[in-house]
Amino acid sequence: MTRLRALLSDVRKGLRVPADWREHVKFHAPDALAWRLLLLTFVFAASVEVLIIAPSAASFHERWLLDRLQSAELASVGVEALPYSAVEDDTAEQLLAIGGVQAVVVGDQGVRRLLLQAPNLPRTPDLIDLRRQRPVARLIDPWQTLFGHPDRSIRVQARPRYRSGDFIEILAPAQPLKVELKTFLLNSLITSLFVSLVAGALLYAGLAFLVLQPLRRVTRSIEHFAEDPESEGDPPSDRQDEIGRVERELARMQEEVRHSLRSRARLVALGEAVAKINHDLRNMLTSAQMASERLADSPDPAVAKALPRLERALSRAAALSRNVLEYGRSEEPEPQKVRAPLAAALTLAAEDAGLSPDGVRLVKSLPPRFNVHADPDQLYRILVNLMRNARQAIEGDATRPDKRGTVRVSGSTADGDCVILVSDDGPGIPPRLSEKLFEAFVSGKASGGSGLGLTISRELAVNNGGTLTLVETGPSGTTFELRLPN
Repeated sequence: MTRLRALLSDVRKGLRVPADWREHVKFHAPDALAWRLLLLTFVFAASVEVLIIAPSAASFHERWLLDRLQSAELASVGVEALPYSAVEDDTAEQLLAIGGVQAVVVGDQGVRRLLLQAPNLPRTPDLIDLRRQRPVARLIDPWQTLFGHPDRSIRVQARPRYRSGDFIEILAPAQPLKVELKTFLLNSLITSLFVSLVAGALLYAGLAFLVLQPLRRVTRSIEHFAEDPESEGDPPSDRQDEIGRVERELARMQEEVRHSLRSRARLVALGEAVAKINHDLRNMLTSAQMASERLADSPDPAVAKALPRLERALSRAAALSRNVLEYGRSEEPEPQKVRAPLAAALTLAAEDAGLSPDGVRLVKSLPPRFNVHADPDQLYRILVNLMRNARQAIEGDATRPDKRGTVRVSGSTADGDCVILVSDDGPGIPPRLSEKLFEAFVSGKASGGSGLGLTISRELAVNNGGTLTLVETGPSGTTFELRLPN
């Protein structure tokens, strides 16, 4: 006994759980969606159980009663074969025992004949007429038998099969049927439960493979992107269903967000660089303007001739710096709209855009006294950007040796708006750039462009209540439409 106690003490010590066991064991809760799918599969399996068990129990119940009716009918045929239907008590008991019934009644032309005498019963038997179609009662009868009174008896009526007559009726105790029905339901429950569990497991496995696993992959991609947007995640699958579309759309949106983040970073870096450059550039431009003012007093004709070009170059340099700074603003100032002639605005903008009769020239096709209602300064900036881009495209065309071309500006009125078309005969815009030409830092020129002119021009057009669109582009030239409210 002492050794046994010592052995039990050692076993208890070996099975003792340390106090900090929770720190060594980590429970990972499964996904909520997985639990819901598992619960849903269980509910479906239970529903299938009900749909299988209830009709099966009704069929077994009815089949058991029909078997008793058939046995009783055969017994009644033997009874009627005797003279005057005389059956001794012992013989009647044996026939009743063979049929498993307590009484047999035959009905013919409204007359009921008792072939086998029924005993005295403590309770009135329940009637089940199998000649009538009663789907609801057929499903309820097995459960009344299963949960009914222990002394319950059943009167069953049906059409005879082996003899003439209107019906045959038997009286049978419900207890044997109850015992057999319990056995049948238990066997059916075990079988259907096994089948339902297998079907449910297959259904859950299919859902996990088709839905849960892709959703986990999408969730991991989103979480990974949230932690590090710049890193490339797993490529989307090549599935053609809704999950595949979600993966591809998610990958596309993540790429767009990466592009936006890079553009924002470039804007921040550009703003910092321009803020530093602008301070020094302003001092340089101030010094250059002071020098140009001194040159204005020079009597030299060559200096006087070159001075306007110098002033325009200084203005363009200041405008370039101003454009980059203005793009960084949150919004443009409110336009001060006035009605002004378009021809004068075109002449001034063409000079600052570098158009000249000896190179890229301006051709105006305007109705007489054609006026526009817009902010003069903002309209001037739009026209300068459009005409400067056209000139640079023509001069940058390697297939044009003389670098000469035409920028044609036409005006008309349509639907109460002023429509201004700015066309050139340059080489056109590459197709890969035409769809995103108005985005920031997208330039159609090979070099020297910041990619902000058209972006600012469209903002200015919208600020004046109008639109700026690319009408057409190709080898024969490019056309922009500026539409302003009249």
